[in-house]
Amino acid sequence: MRNPLRFRQGGTTTEHMSDCKEEARVPAADEKGAAINNEYAGVDTSGVDPKKVLMKMDLHLIPMLALLYLLSFLDRGNIGNARIEGLVDDLKMTGPQYNWTLTVFFFTYCVFEVPSNLILKRLRPSIWLPSIMVAWGTVMTLMGIVQGFKGLLIARLFLGVAEAGLYPGVAYYITMWYCRTEAQFRQAMFFSAASVAGAFSGLLAYAIAKMDGVGGYDGWRWIFILEGILTVLVAIVAFFTIYDFPETAKFLTEPERAWVIHRLRYQGSKDSGQMVAESENFKWKYVREAFTDWQIYLGLWMYWGIVCPLYGTSLFLPSIINELGYTSSTAQLLTVPIYIVAAVLAVAVAWFSDRSGQRSPYILACMSAIAIGFIICIAASAHGGVPGVVYAGIFIAVCGIYPAFPGNVTWISNNLAGSYKRSAGMAVHIGVGNLAGAMASNFYRATDRPKYLLGHGLELAFVTVGICAVLGLRMNYARINRKRDQMPMGEFSEAENSEKGDRAPTYRYVL
Repeated sequence: MRNPLRFRQGGTTTEHMSDCKEEARVPAADEKGAAINNEYAGVDTSGVDPKKVLMKMDLHLIPMLALLYLLSFLDRGNIGNARIEGLVDDLKMTGPQYNWTLTVFFFTYCVFEVPSNLILKRLRPSIWLPSIMVAWGTVMTLMGIVQGFKGLLIARLFLGVAEAGLYPGVAYYITMWYCRTEAQFRQAMFFSAASVAGAFSGLLAYAIAKMDGVGGYDGWRWIFILEGILTVLVAIVAFFTIYDFPETAKFLTEPERAWVIHRLRYQGSKDSGQMVAESENFKWKYVREAFTDWQIYLGLWMYWGIVCPLYGTSLFLPSIINELGYTSSTAQLLTVPIYIVAAVLAVAVAWFSDRSGQRSPYILACMSAIAIGFIICIAASAHGGVPGVVYAGIFIAVCGIYPAFPGNVTWISNNLAGSYKRSAGMAVHIGVGNLAGAMASNFYRATDRPKYLLGHGLELAFVTVGICAVLGLRMNYARINRKRDQMPMGEFSEAENSEKGDRAPTYRYVL
C-alpha cells in the first residue's frame, strides 16, 4: 500500500497510517540538524511504499547483524563447551580458577562499551564493527594455544575488550534505521542469533571435539581455533556488506532515504500534537545525562533479572545437563532444542509487542516464565532423581529469557531521545547491566554440583527483583506521560524541546 499521508508542517491536515511520522513532503530543516534535513528538504515522498522500504532494510541489514551476533555469542560462550571436553583438567585448573576466567571477561566488556558506542557514531559502522570482530576472532584463535590458567585469564580479558562494542553497537545501530514501534522485532531477529548460537555451539562443539588429537591438539583447543578463524573470515566479508546510515544507503532511493530519516527524527513527539525533531548534534551534556538518567538505573535491575539467567545458562547449561547424568556428547546435543524453541519465541513475542506498541506486559510475562522455570529446577533438584523435570525447568526458563532480553533493551532505547544520549545511554544500560555476567559466572560452583541449588536460587532472586523493576518503570512512565498530557503546548520552542530530548513536555514514553 502506498503512503497516503499528507502532512504540512504548521498546517492542519494530517492523515496517519503508522506510529512514525510519514510525510508526503519533507519540510525545510530547522536550525538543529540542518545538515541532515537540508539535503532532503522538499523531497516528495508520496510514492514511497513503507512496507517495501522496511522489507529492503530488513534484507540488507538484519542477516549480517544476526551473523555477527551469532559469532559473538558463540565465541564468548564456547568455553562452556570446552570445559566438558577437558579444558579444566588439561590446564590443571581448579573450579574457582575456571569461574575467574568467566568473570574477568565482563570487567573489560563493561568498561569499553560506552566509548565503543560513541566511536561507532563518530566513525562508521562498516569500519568499526568488522574491525572489533577481527580483533576478537584473533583472540579466540589464540585461546586455542594457551598453556595454563594465566594465559586463559589474559585471553578472556582481551576478548572482553574486543567484544565490548558489538551488542550495544548493533542495538544502537538498529535505532538509527527503525522507529520505536518497529525496533523490537528487528532486535529479536538479530538477538535470536544468540539462541541459534547456543544450539549451534552444542552441535559444533560435538563435531569439533571429534578432532581430538589432530595436529597434536586436544578437541577443546580446536573448538577455540576453528571458531576464531571463522569469525575473522566473516569479519572480512562484513567490511563490504555492512551499511552505515540511512543518509548514505545506496539500496534506498532518494525519496525513501528522506522518508526514513524524517520519520526517525520526529518519532518521539508523535503523540503530543507538536512535531519536534531529535537532536543529532554531539554535546558532552548528552553523555552526562545518560549517566544520570533515573530510568537507566531502574532499568538495570530489570536487565540483571534477565541477564543473570541468560549468562548463567549459556555458560553452564552443558555442565548442568552433564551433571544430570548424561554423557558429555549427549549434554551438548540436549542444549539444541532449548535454544531453537527460544529463538522462535523471541521473534514471535517481539512481533506482538511491536504490533501492540507495548513493552512491559510482554517483558513481565517472559520474566514470570523464567521464575517458574527456576522454581521447577529448585524443587526437582532438591527432590533428586528426576533429571527430566530439571531439564524441563531449564527449558522453560530459557524460553522466557530469550524473548525478554530484546524487549528489555528495546524498551529503554525507545525512551531515550537525542541520538548521542541514546548511544551513551544504551551503552551504560547494557555495559553496567552485563556485570550480571560477572556475577552469574560464579553462581554455579563446582562444589554445588550436581544439584546447583545455590545457582538456581540466585537466578530466581534476580528475576524477582527484575519483575519489581519492570513494574516500577511502567508506573513511572505512565505517571510522567499523564503529567505531560496536562501541560500547555507551546511553552518551549521546537529548538528547546529538541535540546531537552526525552525530558521535553512533547515527548511520550513507551509503556
